[in-house]
Amino acid sequence: MILISHRGNLNGRNPEMENNPTYIDRALKAGYDVEIDVRYVAGKWYLGHDEPQHLVNWDYLLNPKLWCHAKNIEALKIMLVLGIHCFWHQNDDVTLTSRGYIWTFPGRRLTENSICVMPEMNGGIKPNEAAGICSDYIDLYKEWVLNV
Repeated sequence: MILISHRGNLNGRNPEMENNPTYIDRALKAGYDVEIDVRYVAGKWYLGHDEPQHLVNWDYLLNPKLWCHAKNIEALKIMLVLGIHCFWHQNDDVTLTSRGYIWTFPGRRLTENSICVMPEMNGGIKPNEAAGICSDYIDLYKEWVLNV
């Protein structure tokens, strides 16, 4: 089971720190993959959910444990060329990541190749059939996975 921290969160939302490289690095050091929000604006790479906030170098995005959610089409286009693990979605039931995982909107049907996104939005379901979980509460799911 792939355990993915949503924007660097481990035990609940922390909007002030989400997508901050320091916060993301903490989640990576804890052993998690991390979903991050990425923009490409005026020739520069930024992290940030609603707006470009944290400037990063493109090679930061090459970390194989990062799942880069393209927030603008320019970011998606260039990340695909650079071989960065990425995807684009808004309100789709599912979308395919560049590595072939099915990124699944909360509450939608899962497969063995799905990433169950935010299961806490659906009563904290424990998706045995999914390839992974992406959550703001990923530490709780780690405990569950270790005890299965």
